[in-house]
Amino acid sequence: MAGSCGGSCGTKESQQAAAAQKELAISRSLGKIKNKILVMSGKGGVGKSTVSVNLALGLAKKGYQVGLMDVDIHGPDVVRMLNMTGSLEPPSSPDGLVPPLKYNDNLKVVSLEYMMRDRDEAIIWRGPLKIQAIRQFVSDMDWGELDYLVIDAPPGTGDEPLSVAQTIPHVKAIVVTTPQKVALADVRKSINFCKTVKVEIAGVVENMSGLICPHCKETINIFKTGGGEALARELDLPFLGKIPMDPMVVLAGDDGTPYLSSDADSPAIQAFDKVVQAIENRLPAVAKAPVTLKMTASEGACACGGSCPSQARK
Repeated sequence: MAGSCGGSCGTKESQQAAAAQKELAISRSLGKIKNKILVMSGKGGVGKSTVSVNLALGLAKKGYQVGLMDVDIHGPDVVRMLNMTGSLEPPSSPDGLVPPLKYNDNLKVVSLEYMMRDRDEAIIWRGPLKIQAIRQFVSDMDWGELDYLVIDAPPGTGDEPLSVAQTIPHVKAIVVTTPQKVALADVRKSINFCKTVKVEIAGVVENMSGLICPHCKETINIFKTGGGEALARELDLPFLGKIPMDPMVVLAGDDGTPYLSSDADSPAIQAFDKVVQAIENRLPAVAKAPVTLKMTASEGACACGGSCPSQARK
């Protein structure tokens, strides 16, 4: 009997059409990105965001086109670490895509924090909204052609890294750990997560591997050293390098001027450079001319028409 569905058939068809359109937009966006890198950790406080930001900066400094996507929905720190204060601009492409924040000519950044009116407001979302936001970070942003997309995920194996694994085919994981046994136990869970969801592990980074004394410049092994390297060897995973603790790196991140955006030199910076080189070797891309990393973040009002993740909670 005609019309017996009470109008639900049309609704279902429109939802299916919208979902298909979203999948096409995601596929189109990802098709322009050569390497996708998910930076993750088993526990918080291991310097994962510091590694993500400096990895993106290091690759950009080498002349690659790089995107940095912050999917740590509840604790986004990337824009603060880069001292970026801009907001969304009106769509600039024929497809109505929204341009990411521009750090410089080689680095683009997307984070939920710069979509919020109040950056100190708590994000109180359940899984579906977080999944929607991450998918929009891929489909609704004008990433353009990228050599590398670096994705900073929250610690653990919850909605955010799972959404990235399911949304972005062929993404590679970098697992960040500190040397002590507690951190290594949690890292094993992240590694097993990657095996379960079929995400290839590009390598392990051992962060906070000793402290560089600001006075004598000697290394003090506060959290031990070598644990991450031993774990990578045990599990037959690539080891990308050890990064020592350096007070100057911490201060630079707090000031919004990460070390790899400057010409500063220290054991930590040399270690970061080696990690960047290891990623470049494992996941090669064609580089363009190097640039000086100077922020050019632009200001503007959100003109997404209510479709961006910041509007999803309203």
